Amino acid sequence: MSTLRDDDFWDGPTQEPLLPAKGRRARGKATSKTERVETRGRARALQALYAADLRDHTQLRRIATTVFDDLAVAPDERAFASRLVATVADRGEQLDAALGEVTNNWRLERLGAIERAVLRLAAAELACDEAPVKVVLQEAVHLAERYGTERSARFVNGVLDAYARMLGKL
Repeated sequence: MSTLRDDDFWDGPTQEPLLPAKGRRARGKATSKTERVETRGRARALQALYAADLRDHTQLRRIATTVFDDLAVAPDERAFASRLVATVADRGEQLDAALGEVTNNWRLERLGAIERAVLRLAAAELACDEAPVKVVLQEAVHLAERYGTERSARFVNGVLDAYARMLGKL
């Protein structure tokens, strides 16, 4: 049974080694510490958004702090995740309204908690305008697939593509 402290539940299976074997590159990709921190920071922010969605979204900041403390999130990951969580906390109603415009025939409240959290996370990151749009979309789809289902990933991809186009970023 998974618990809030169960790393397998929160982190899922490792897709690639954290450090490639000596003399080899991981799957042909150059890995940078910055990239890894951002990817893990997104997953941590998603965990906080998901937990708040299930408990009390009005207490997002407090719940995020508890989740980050319970999981002993590294300071650099925590800083990145906290910026995204703060954006959702500060601009959540605006982000939800904008996402609602592109979720044809679906009210945001009717979506699954994972899909809703991933969409909010990606919308917040697009609002911060720090990462390339395609990276934000790709990471969101990966999170939806990792924590949701393949169907979740397709849905998130379609909604975020429409959202980015509505914002004029694609």
